[in-house]
Amino acid sequence: MRRVAWVLAVLLVAFGVAGTPAPAQSPPPPPAVSFEKSSLVIDTAAGEQKFDVELALTPEQQQRGLMFRQKLGVHEGMLFDFVATQTLSFWMANTLIPLDMLFIDADGTIARIHANAEPLSTRTIDSGTPVRAVLEINGGAARMLGIKPGDKVRHAIFGNAK
Repeated sequence: MRRVAWVLAVLLVAFGVAGTPAPAQSPPPPPAVSFEKSSLVIDTAAGEQKFDVELALTPEQQQRGLMFRQKLGVHEGMLFDFVATQTLSFWMANTLIPLDMLFIDADGTIARIHANAEPLSTRTIDSGTPVRAVLEINGGAARMLGIKPGDKVRHAIFGNAK
């Protein structure tokens, strides 16, 4: 008898009292966050790689990052400036596309690259060493464009833009 009552309760919850499916509860859309746009250059052994980036400067912008984006151009990205050098951790919750994360020292030198971060993962990705900034680009783009640790990122936040 308990089993019948349990099954009935599950059916009532699933289909509502009238026998029609209950409406799905979808999360509300996230509020819009705007980002200033800028350009940067990465000096690689093969030459310059130019990117159009959005700047994540405020805590709100840094928390949102590239979450909920469905695509990113090959030469597009987001530059997170944390101003002070520190050890950083990121995750990919609500991020729908794979990303390469370039961890950048205060002088613009790429200290570490985490390639192809897994979309929607809550596993933390650590900078490994204190850095000032992170550049997120399309997953696999660093390898495809020949970007490696030790390469220089030129942008106004590093004081080395031309």
